[in-house]
Amino acid sequence: VSELQASLRAQDGKGPLVARAEALLLLTDPDPVRVAGSTPLSPATARILESWKQRWAADGTDCSGTLVAARYEAIGRLARETIVPPATGTRATDADATLLMSDRIDSVVTHPVWGWLIFAAIMATMFLGIFTLAGIPMGWIETLLGWLGEHVSALIPPGDFHDLVIDGALAGVGGVLVFLPQILILFFFIGLLESTGYMARAAFIMDRVMSRVGLNGKSFIPLLSSYACAIPGIMAARTIEEPKDRLATILVAPFMSCSARLPVYLLLIAALVSSNEVPLGTQVGLMLLMYFLGTAGAFAFAWLFKKTLLRGAPPLMIMELPPYRLPRLRDVAWQMWERAAVFVKRAGTVILALSIVLWFLANFPKPPASAEGEPPVGALAHSFAGRAGHALEPLIAPLGFDWRIGIGLIQSFAAREVFNSSMGVIFAVENTGDETTTRAHLRDALRASVRPDGQPLFTPLVCLSLMVFYVFAMQCISTI
Repeated sequence: VSELQASLRAQDGKGPLVARAEALLLLTDPDPVRVAGSTPLSPATARILESWKQRWAADGTDCSGTLVAARYEAIGRLARETIVPPATGTRATDADATLLMSDRIDSVVTHPVWGWLIFAAIMATMFLGIFTLAGIPMGWIETLLGWLGEHVSALIPPGDFHDLVIDGALAGVGGVLVFLPQILILFFFIGLLESTGYMARAAFIMDRVMSRVGLNGKSFIPLLSSYACAIPGIMAARTIEEPKDRLATILVAPFMSCSARLPVYLLLIAALVSSNEVPLGTQVGLMLLMYFLGTAGAFAFAWLFKKTLLRGAPPLMIMELPPYRLPRLRDVAWQMWERAAVFVKRAGTVILALSIVLWFLANFPKPPASAEGEPPVGALAHSFAGRAGHALEPLIAPLGFDWRIGIGLIQSFAAREVFNSSMGVIFAVENTGDETTTRAHLRDALRASVRPDGQPLFTPLVCLSLMVFYVFAMQCISTI
């Protein structure tokens, strides 16, 4: 190493640290061109490297193994010189106590059986909190939207502009903003798990499963981040060193149910089951089922990719488990604020614009004079949106969808949560000012909707089919 390092400094103009690092790489890498890069080695350095390789080949010396053994020997020497184990019977320091406590907790949290039960309990608690803790703030938002709708309606005279503001802008944006508390709760739990150190343990537990589908535990963090949004999840996949594992993770991350689909699930679950008729656990179970289907789909396609297009050696994972810490609520709150700002910004820009466009498409052109007195749904059939939905209906009819649902599907490719505002506009749902009525208005409109033959449109099977469609359907434009 010293001889090669000296030649690199004298003949190739390398600095001291760079020369030593490059010398070690040249001795362990069979391809010197890959190490040297675009600048070839000087003839003198190349001769020294070749002579040492010939000498080791003649002696039967494994250069790579020798260097690895030397490094471990140096590490062991440094450890013996710097680490002093506590004497038996002495009082442990705070650091020792923290380490021992962390090990005790890990013996349970990472246990092959108890670890999975704890993981499942944490996930179930997170989704249960989405339903139970968000009820009051959702009521506040709905009351505020109702109050705003009343005052704006009183200021604007009846007409197309009045309908645009009330039924288009306010109804569209309000139908999405009302789900902000659930999304904040989801981000709160994710931030809490990250700040306490449990997220790394969850990755360790999931490595046993992911290794069977061709991924490793490091893919768990990007996939879990995709529950919030697929975009940061895809960006987080950059930490995976192996290119094929990284690409496989990126390709399957969109299968995880992002927060934009959460309002759609909540709406369809509310239309499917009534909280007064069935236990709350049924709604939570349906929500968990949707997230399970997305996760199962991601694992299935990851296995398929690793067996075909991205075939390679089984991945290995080396991960450091950080010590447990009390959560830093400031960091958790900041993460919630960032996510909420992105969501509100999208509601105030993309969803507002799409709600206005959808209102225009759903109300123009006006029906002919002979059809003025027909029901709103009949008038909608004459509009641009109705024509687009009718064109799509033959493709989605086998799923139980009609042209009105087709309009929502088309609009939601821009942003998943737009489906709710689309349904609000299509079924003429507006803010009434009454908190209870506002909360249930869109849900009741879906339950009351019927087909031309009088049969219910949003049957339990259609609601389930629509939720499964959103689990596996093409991603939003931003993700693509």
